[in-house]
Amino acid sequence: MNLFLELMFIFYIGCTLGWVIELFFRRIVHGKWINPGFLVGPYLPIYGFGLLILTIIYLLLKDSDLNPIVIILIMGLSMTFIEFVGGLIGLKNKIRLWDYSDLWGNYRGIICPQFSVIWTSIGAVYYYFLVPYTMYALEWFSKNITFSYMLGLFTGFIIIDTVYSTKLYNKIRKYAKENNITIKYEQFKSHIKDAQLKAKEKYSFIKPFSQTKLLLEYLDDYKDKLIEKLIK
Repeated sequence: MNLFLELMFIFYIGCTLGWVIELFFRRIVHGKWINPGFLVGPYLPIYGFGLLILTIIYLLLKDSDLNPIVIILIMGLSMTFIEFVGGLIGLKNKIRLWDYSDLWGNYRGIICPQFSVIWTSIGAVYYYFLVPYTMYALEWFSKNITFSYMLGLFTGFIIIDTVYSTKLYNKIRKYAKENNITIKYEQFKSHIKDAQLKAKEKYSFIKPFSQTKLLLEYLDDYKDKLIEKLIK
């Protein structure tokens, strides 16, 4: 039971840190504050699974005879695989949670060599620099197991968030399938923000899809812009 709680602890650390990283990444690259990810709250499960996998790989292989470079490559491949599965699920539902279509060597816009290198580099940073902090966090948690109540509270928030976000996701997915288009999730959020600012209406960072304007109207506007781009 303690092992399960420790793994949950690592998962939630990854979720939160990943959200912060993606938030600032979007600000730097796109010049906008956009709430990243599928869920409403400040957590990205894909990063939680990523940190969890990195930690498990390290714990399983740290005492093996494998060269550290091999372990780091395994970490990079594992992160790429997580990204591949997440992206594939989105594509199946006509929604892109991210898009690498403009990058060389990409596969269906969901994975590419450049980001595989980035994930491998992150694996190297984790292996050589961040492992001590992760082990310290696990040791602290094992001595403060009552903190598991906070994990339970956090889990409750994520479950409620998932139910709420899934309802919105299904509406968007249904629209995308009916109109035979692929909706880029983050681009759609940015589209709503631009429309709100242009209309001088209040924009919700936390709940970008819950606006004064109906979601269907935003989807129609987004589709029209996609068609305009195709015509040009």
